[in-house]
Amino acid sequence: MVTFLELHYADAPLVLPNAWDVGSALAFADAGYAAIGTTSFGVGASSGQPDGHGSTKAATTALAARLCRLPVFISTDIEDGYSDDPAEVAAFVADLADLGVAGVNLEDSSAGHLVDPAAAAAKIAAVKQRSPDMFVNARADNFWFGEQATVDAVLLRARSYAEAGADAIFVPGVTDREDIRSIAAAIDIPLNVLAHPSLTVPELGELGVRRVSSGSLPYRAAVDAAVAVANALRDGRQTPKATSYWEVQSRLEQAATGEV
Repeated sequence: MVTFLELHYADAPLVLPNAWDVGSALAFADAGYAAIGTTSFGVGASSGQPDGHGSTKAATTALAARLCRLPVFISTDIEDGYSDDPAEVAAFVADLADLGVAGVNLEDSSAGHLVDPAAAAAKIAAVKQRSPDMFVNARADNFWFGEQATVDAVLLRARSYAEAGADAIFVPGVTDREDIRSIAAAIDIPLNVLAHPSLTVPELGELGVRRVSSGSLPYRAAVDAAVAVANALRDGRQTPKATSYWEVQSRLEQAATGEV
């Protein structure tokens, strides 16, 4: 059986859809995805909380516990680990590993700003020491927050995280083709980027990307679609087709009884 790590070394980039609740994860699994991530933005927004303020820890843990019953790999977005203490982060990730989580995203930013890369590397090292089989996707947020947003600055962080034991480097916000190509070529572990309308997955693969995450895009698109349905009803227009109530209900019933 292929491992979550091996999915990052396939012929084409791993497309990782990010779920925000059980229903969205079930839909992704039913569509045939071998791995599903969570999105801290979507999880937080579902309960009225902004992203990146440590508010998603309990909800992410609860969601992971339910998603790990699915026959797919689960990767969880845990922001910055919800603590500045590497030992506390490692303990939290160990709990996720016990649930069956295959991977985590670990950010090197807090409150919208980059942190000392040594602090982020210490968390990665602590996680890998305690949970060596956990796939750590180390996030370099330079381009995301527009701080030290150069390839060289990203590579300094990426190499430090790789040395600490990271299994992949996630660089959200990078969209320039040559920047992506340069980062991918300069690191020895897989590069993960966010989906972007200017580049297709095959094009990203040609640039050296090994994983493409949807991030919060499905959540935001779902909200837009919900408003569009309501507007169509209000304006007397034809509503779009949707998966039937009975099909979604069946998925949820199977999940609730542990049949999936």
